[in-house]
Amino acid sequence: MHLITVIEIVAILVGAFSGFIEARRKRMDVVGVFTVAFIAAFGGGTLRDILLDKRPLFWVIHQEYAILIFVLALVATPLIRTLRQIVSERLIVIADAVGLGLFSVAGVSSALDAHMPLFIASMMGVITGIFGGVMRDIVCNEVPMVFRDGKPYAICAFLGNWMFLLLGMNGFPHDFALWSSAMFIVVFRLVAWRFDVRVGR
Repeated sequence: MHLITVIEIVAILVGAFSGFIEARRKRMDVVGVFTVAFIAAFGGGTLRDILLDKRPLFWVIHQEYAILIFVLALVATPLIRTLRQIVSERLIVIADAVGLGLFSVAGVSSALDAHMPLFIASMMGVITGIFGGVMRDIVCNEVPMVFRDGKPYAICAFLGNWMFLLLGMNGFPHDFALWSSAMFIVVFRLVAWRFDVRVGR
């Protein structure tokens, strides 16, 4: 299994987890939990594929991804209901940060495979990283986190994507560039959240 596939699968799971948590916080039933988790897991990648004119969409090619989310929604709904008392905002932020890092590097890598220019590739990474969470929050009737907390979010993805591009341009191994850039995004986002670093306020 290629590393980018592993990263994509982990990103989907983390994105779905954030969707499970948000849906349960809104007291949705199993259909709502599945819908929100599906949107969180596949929203950014779907928009990326549409913009890159890639057909079929990545989750259509890999139907096992959608089946996995379906099964997890059935399992997670009663489990998260039980654990609702210990689910905190911190847990959601951590899941969101991990998803941001993994989805972003998967997105920029996919754009490079489609022979996109570097700047466009970096923006495709940002889109892949943030729009699953944006769609999740909209469906849950929340102002998307990326637009409301004032802390670096899309900026983290953008800088991490350029780190990936620059490492690749300077001859670093592809796998090293992927993991180190994803880790940079995750750590940058969590540090900004922990120390209340704000942009434009």
